[in-house]
Amino acid sequence: MVLRSEVVQTVIDILQQAQTSLPTWVLELIRSALDRETNPLARSHLDFMLKNVSIAGEAKRPICQDTGLLIFKIDLGRDLKLDFNLRDAIAEGVRGATNTIPLRPNAVDPITRKNSQDNTGIGMPDMIMELVEGEALCITVFPKGAGSENMSLVGMLNPADDPFEFIVNMVAERAPNACPPLFLGIGLGGTFDLAARMAKHALFNLPGSSEMELELLERINALGIGPMGLGGDTTVLGLKIEEAYCHTASLPMAINFQCWAHRIASAVVGQERGEKRWSTNSERRFVPRI
Repeated sequence: MVLRSEVVQTVIDILQQAQTSLPTWVLELIRSALDRETNPLARSHLDFMLKNVSIAGEAKRPICQDTGLLIFKIDLGRDLKLDFNLRDAIAEGVRGATNTIPLRPNAVDPITRKNSQDNTGIGMPDMIMELVEGEALCITVFPKGAGSENMSLVGMLNPADDPFEFIVNMVAERAPNACPPLFLGIGLGGTFDLAARMAKHALFNLPGSSEMELELLERINALGIGPMGLGGDTTVLGLKIEEAYCHTASLPMAINFQCWAHRIASAVVGQERGEKRWSTNSERRFVPRI
């Protein structure tokens, strides 16, 4: 059985973890980029990033002043019965974390720009729900800053267009403003909205390792944009492509940019009271299924 209070506290705890530390695999990619980097200025920026994460962890303070809009991936066991509103419990956890960590209030009305002051509001936090086998509940939080999100896009290409050329061109144009080195979630195919959702999903399942993904990664890094857009050998640390069949007359393409600080944390709340399995920073990710 999962209690409402457990969900609320779990949300606060994973937000604390996500905002003040990075997964080990992300840090390893940054260190590897630092080891390979030949540009002295780029090396300095990568070193600053690692020091920033270390200071944030020691002080238990957010890595970045933009603590983002809060995206949650919820994997809900088919056999789990809840006697409370899960969305309300997660929103309560967000409000609690905003006060205690603390988090910068980022959620505003799109017309009036009035700030809710607690990172909740209509449609926020965003929750991606999925049914899985069993009775467990996995909650993954992914804070998404505006700098990288603002560079994201959906393109409705012609079927004859080369989607990878489109990706390289868009990254060349937009990457310097998204705090590189980047992570990229790419949605290829589907419909206008499905492409965008696949691109977001892909960021939960980084990095990709297929021949197609590695070849695209190499093409982008050959651009030489580098850390903070000031030149260097690493523009993208990792990317993931998710695909869906699309209409014969269209080719939807979405790119969700993510800055170097790929903040993500998960916890599984089990069927027994008080049972909770934490993800650790050595675990790569909780893999979503679309």
